[in-house]
Amino acid sequence: MAQSKFAVIGLGQFGTAIAKKLAQKGAEVMAIDNDEERVEAIKDDVSYAVTLDATDGKALKSQNILEMDAVVVAIGENFQDLLLTTFTLQELEVKRIMARVQGPSQRRILEKMGIKEILSPEDEVGNNVAESLINPNVLMSMQLPDDYQIVEVKAPKNIFDRSLEDIGLRQKYEVNLVTLLRKEEDGEKHIIGVPSADTVLQEGDVIVLFGKTSHLTRFLEINK
Repeated sequence: MAQSKFAVIGLGQFGTAIAKKLAQKGAEVMAIDNDEERVEAIKDDVSYAVTLDATDGKALKSQNILEMDAVVVAIGENFQDLLLTTFTLQELEVKRIMARVQGPSQRRILEKMGIKEILSPEDEVGNNVAESLINPNVLMSMQLPDDYQIVEVKAPKNIFDRSLEDIGLRQKYEVNLVTLLRKEEDGEKHIIGVPSADTVLQEGDVIVLFGKTSHLTRFLEINK
């Protein structure tokens, strides 16, 4: 499987956490900031660390930004720079842009720009963002002691219309299904209690899984 490539622009606490987590998960990561000290601090933790002005399209292009699977704009101190950087990435036609905002007014502006993946302060868990970049089906993840993890995942296509017994989560992957969320007639997702072996997964279901991080990673990789 080809190595995923990501760029993180803005190396404050949030951007640094995302860049490091992506690198830990085996992705090729380019970390970008206009502050040389921040770039120096992260250079040993990522594939590339570059000091440049991210509002400069030529500078970004010179760093092969178009080869990235996604770019995270994590600039938190200066909203104008975030806007200009995001606009520049749009003009360059970067494949996927994820941008951070602080407050509803900033969110509305990015929505008007057509940015679909927007991170707000309450979403700022570097692990969650890294998980969703590596595997877009992951909606939430929570790391627990002793290398256990809980993840909330959009049910993959290849397990639609199959019973839990047939899928064999515990037998094949050594992970447990805690519960699932299913959209009902009112359009809202509701928790379907504790699923039984004959529960059949449907398109649109969200499943909550528990297990060792390595086992969950294997399940997610096989069922991307």
